[in-house]
Amino acid sequence: MLVLTRKKGESIQIGNDIEIKITSIKGDQVKIGINAPKNVEIHRKEVWLDIQNENTAASEGVTDLFTILSKAKKQ
Repeated sequence: MLVLTRKKGESIQIGNDIEIKITSIKGDQVKIGINAPKNVEIHRKEVWLDIQNENTAASEGVTDLFTILSKAKKQ
């Protein structure tokens, strides 16, 4: 993991297209702004994990459907 120190108003550049800027600091809370292309999805980590879990659960249902269809085809 790369750890960088930044002050209010300073930025971090990721590749050519993504900039992360520190917009404010109050106590232990840091607000950041992210400039990225519209096709780049940006989520808080806990939201991203929820999305991954829902996608996994949804794909399990598809696997079950394929199993049912396979058995039906054999009959």
